[in-house]
Amino acid sequence: MSPKGVIFDFGGVLCFHPSDERFSPIAAIFGLTARELIPLFWAQRVEYDAGRLEAGEYWSGVAHAAGSKFEKAALPGLIRLEVELWNNFDERVLGWAAHLRSRGFRTGILSNLPRALGEELRATRGFLDPFDHVTFSYEIGSAKPEPPIYRDAVDGLGLPPGEILFLDDRRENVEGARSTGLLAELFSTWEEFLEQTLVRYDLPMPVPEAAA
Repeated sequence: MSPKGVIFDFGGVLCFHPSDERFSPIAAIFGLTARELIPLFWAQRVEYDAGRLEAGEYWSGVAHAAGSKFEKAALPGLIRLEVELWNNFDERVLGWAAHLRSRGFRTGILSNLPRALGEELRATRGFLDPFDHVTFSYEIGSAKPEPPIYRDAVDGLGLPPGEILFLDDRRENVEGARSTGLLAELFSTWEEFLEQTLVRYDLPMPVPEAAA
């Protein structure tokens, strides 16, 4: 059966993951290399993305783990640099989402992300146009793979979970989605998705300009 809706993760699906080098300006603030920073960046990420840690608390925790003193004056710059990690959108996936919606499919975003990034995306002209519903973790106080965030996304599309395909680049999030009844697949690259996943679900192929 072809799904009647598709829900997309943001980081790693709708946008490319930042390279290690893009973390370097943040790492320099703490006197670290990018590779030293990255594990600290992710350590408390679920709590931050779920809105259970404020930005100052999160970055203070990163500083403490780095053995560095947290300077409150640095917070606005850190937040700005963090947001800019995620501004490399994959226009091919966004184009396909728009194509699906034009064909009558329901579309959504389900993403773990903090308030500053969510507000940036909501303010980015045209970014949310291809989507019927958006679930951002900080807005509902729950983050993948916790069940409530999947339920919000399903309710927002107004379809049974078994009629919705969810795409995410993290295996634990795919498994969490499946446990709530969603169809779910691990997303690696756009090219692999076209070759191995799309045809299995009998979904429309992207229009040429979206596939280019």
